[in-house]
Amino acid sequence: MAAVLLLVVSWQVAADGPLLGVDRSVRQAVRTAHLDFPSALLDRFGHFLSDLGSGVPAVPVLLSAGALAAWRGRRAGAGRWWLPLPVAALTAGLIPLLVVPAKSAFARPGPLGEALTAGQWGWYPSGHTATATISYGVAALLLARVAGPRAVRGLAAGAVLLSLGVGAGLVWSDFHWLLDVVASWCLAVLVLWSLARWLPRPGAGRRQASGSSLR
Repeated sequence: MAAVLLLVVSWQVAADGPLLGVDRSVRQAVRTAHLDFPSALLDRFGHFLSDLGSGVPAVPVLLSAGALAAWRGRRAGAGRWWLPLPVAALTAGLIPLLVVPAKSAFARPGPLGEALTAGQWGWYPSGHTATATISYGVAALLLARVAGPRAVRGLAAGAVLLSLGVGAGLVWSDFHWLLDVVASWCLAVLVLWSLARWLPRPGAGRRQASGSSLR
């Protein structure tokens, strides 16, 4: 579903299709909300949420989670305990490789309508949303491999809330169109789904080590 939605949205952005009316309607609703309920505190909160999708703090959180997961895995005697370290590092490098070429190819102007200058990337898809969703999502996946069941639910909920918060902050602050954010969510879901299928299941290394000791 994420792949289909990403293809449909990308097609509509490239063709300036009718689906972009959703972007305009949402932006108008947000602008009306700003006028009807002016709040400097809410505006600052929107900027704060948007900043959570920046390279700092998202990438340091990802790398720290990889290091913590590796350390916990080593202490527990897990097989391939070191795996979270390269996964976190490679994920950090993968994000711009996924987002920057797409931004350049679509060259979509932002909500303010300003024309892109020479060498400037477009707004589609949202880099902050992709950075947040992939970084926090992969961090949660890595830590889930060495955490208890209750912690796993909390990690998943935290990653989802952070991702939704960043997207909401970007739209509220008029930094991105809604579909820019939706496309990055879809892209992140594909990355997380692929990685979740590839990573060892929680406790797999410990079960294997226990079986070897019995033999």
